[in-house]
Amino acid sequence: MQAFGISQQQASKDLNVYIEGRKSNLYYDRQVRTYWRGKNFKPRYLEPDATEYFAQLQAVEQGLVDEDHSWISVFPSYASTPFPARGVGPEVLRDLLAAIREPAALRVTYQSMSRPEPSARWIEPHALAFDGFRWHARAFCQNDQVFKDFLLSRIVEVGEQGPVTAETSADEAWHTEVVLEIGPHPDLSDNQRRAIEMDYGMEEGRAQIEVRRALLFYALKRLGLDTDPAARRPQDQQIVLLNEIPNWGQRNG
Repeated sequence: MQAFGISQQQASKDLNVYIEGRKSNLYYDRQVRTYWRGKNFKPRYLEPDATEYFAQLQAVEQGLVDEDHSWISVFPSYASTPFPARGVGPEVLRDLLAAIREPAALRVTYQSMSRPEPSARWIEPHALAFDGFRWHARAFCQNDQVFKDFLLSRIVEVGEQGPVTAETSADEAWHTEVVLEIGPHPDLSDNQRRAIEMDYGMEEGRAQIEVRRALLFYALKRLGLDTDPAARRPQDQQIVLLNEIPNWGQRNG
């Protein structure tokens, strides 16, 4: 009644219609005058997804969603490992989103790792990307004449707009999907391998992960697949790459 703004009569009618379709889903407790989930409950309208639940829990934990506005009814005790907040100015984000929408080129002052001082660049942003820790603008760089990534936190200032010179469809790395096939480290014991297979939802010792080629460098780094598996103990490495990815070490920007 509260969630949908309906009367008690309408709520009772809706629940009865739902129960008629699958009587084992709900049962009525007369003592507390409440419907409870049945032992043999099977959803009728939704496909349960643990990933969605964890994403919602994480959003609440990080303060992105208030508990009162979450669809989770009863919260468990929960926490996550913290990570430093990235200094992305709202004005920078606003101008980037406007340029993506237009589309338009932007004159930005950018602090790269290769230069001691910030330098001016003309970029043509067409998408945003998250590498697991930091947000990037995927853009065509007029200075270097290539598509590359620009960390939002390193954009010191956004200046004037200008016309775009490149088609976003030309960013092949962004529009190309790469499939990573992973498996347990071969030197793990049988029990350890089974544990890793369960962790990653593997079937017959394999799991596939799709990623844009533009984000391949970050994906391999985050999964710990950017180094020789023999460089670490199997218990630390845990998973290995089963298929060959050409030029995976090349970072796009």
